[in-house]
Amino acid sequence: MPITRRAVLRTGLAGAASLWFAERFGGRLRAAAPSGRAKAVIQIWMWGGPAHLDTFDPKPDAGYDYCGPLAKAIPTNVDGMQVGELLPLLANQADKFSIIRGMTHGINAHETAAYAVQTGRTPGDRLVYPGAGAIVSLLRGYNAGYTGLIPPYIVLSELQGRFSESGFLGPRYAPFATGGDPAQTPFAVQGVITPGITEERQRSRRDLLRVLNTLGSAIRGNASLEAFARAEDQAYELILGESGKVFDLAQESDEMRERYGRNTFGQSCLVARRLVERGVPYITINYKGWDTHKQHFQIMRQRLPQLDKGFAALLQDLSERGLLESTIVWWGGEFGRTPRVQWEAPWNGGRGHWGSAFSTVLAGGGFKGGHVVGASDARGELVRDRPVAPVDVIGSIFEQLGLNLDTKLPNPDGLDIRLVPTASDGVRTAGRLKEIM
Repeated sequence: MPITRRAVLRTGLAGAASLWFAERFGGRLRAAAPSGRAKAVIQIWMWGGPAHLDTFDPKPDAGYDYCGPLAKAIPTNVDGMQVGELLPLLANQADKFSIIRGMTHGINAHETAAYAVQTGRTPGDRLVYPGAGAIVSLLRGYNAGYTGLIPPYIVLSELQGRFSESGFLGPRYAPFATGGDPAQTPFAVQGVITPGITEERQRSRRDLLRVLNTLGSAIRGNASLEAFARAEDQAYELILGESGKVFDLAQESDEMRERYGRNTFGQSCLVARRLVERGVPYITINYKGWDTHKQHFQIMRQRLPQLDKGFAALLQDLSERGLLESTIVWWGGEFGRTPRVQWEAPWNGGRGHWGSAFSTVLAGGGFKGGHVVGASDARGELVRDRPVAPVDVIGSIFEQLGLNLDTKLPNPDGLDIRLVPTASDGVRTAGRLKEIM
């Protein structure tokens, strides 16, 4: 029976390392060396679906029933590009990102919309396809020579539970969800940090374990016992060594932490930058709180400044460190929100689900900044120009990573399944985002 990440992490002692060791010596899918400009992806997942009219597709002329109290659009540092009034810091970074305003899939349910956006596939097939992160884990993780102790696919900090991220690829390529809150001290990463247990006590535990391991001392040269010993060493390297310190934000200056924002999202962005520096190829930040059926504008006044500060700091920090050219930042959610505000009871000023037209943002990794692709109509209800399907975004990201889109994905039925579907597979597509590639 295969060992899953979570099964090993729950043991506490070995943390994630024994699973990762098993993965290294398990079956491998050979992949060519990357040829694209990008080496990593940071996906900012707006859990619940962000309102496009209040973020990256403002419609100030649509009137109060559509804009509510957020009726302004502000200029950016790119001529002709505007964003919502509560994103002034991102407005000053607009030359680093491009906005896809023609996103559409027509799905208004969280589960199926999230599945469509993260897999590029049409919901309802008999197979559960893997999301983009799992595919990158397959082709840029241990199967492709990744040697880090940190898993190649990280989620900060909890899974959505909307669908299986690894799909038919199985648990070996599922993300490692850190748990905990990076804004807290310490950041209690499951299997790595145990609240209330000091480093000195962890070392004492390791010393005691070595004393009690009489079997390992008595039987030399046993492959299984040697494998266990290596897994133990890797586990404690994460707990006590340098590898696990990637999650220790106390190593960052107070100025840097303030720059990102002392909140869960801002500090998650800072952790994501640190993970990219360590070579982790795929990081998802699951940013909760965007399913705003009620009190929408009150929530926007709280959430959008946090988004603005953390996202802008991430772009600027990656750029200053020379990492933006090799790191794709992918912002978006499962859909947008209803352009027309639902003033009536019981919503009393909320926005519902809207999959007919919404926005996505792409930055770095070879994607051009300062562009707008596609357009919605005057009220943000329908795509007016250049529709973009989820598979178009995912396929473009894979191209920037240098992945061969004709690669066959291993699956239990032995079917001929390629990295991304085409129109012949019944998936709506308008082509790659060549305007910004």
